[in-house]
Amino acid sequence: MNLPLHFGLLGTLEAGLIALLVGLLIYSLWHRLCRWAGWSMGHAIGWACFISVIISAGIDAWKLFYMGIVRLESPFYARMYLATIHDPNELGSRVVIEVAGALAGVALGWVIFSSRSGDKTETSH
Repeated sequence: MNLPLHFGLLGTLEAGLIALLVGLLIYSLWHRLCRWAGWSMGHAIGWACFISVIISAGIDAWKLFYMGIVRLESPFYARMYLATIHDPNELGSRVVIEVAGALAGVALGWVIFSSRSGDKTETSH
């Protein structure tokens, strides 16, 4: 995410909170789409998890993957690449917290929207 976040643990927690909100929003969109199309809620949960993780942790996960695969043999190239990362010291923990936040947002959305859907079906009988 290219947002002006704090450094360290506070920035990691901010990224996780943003990922949680992204997961909640994406699940709400997929929930509506699946109800409209008549699909099961499994489709909504699966696609919402996939898309929210890609949106919230995609850039940081790619940078973490790239640093592990590509050999940065020259100190000049290593410094140039590290300059593109917001907080290189917390990159690994930020990716983990972003993924967990996105999945938690989808789970929270499922709890919220499934309780609303259950109330409607119980009162209509």
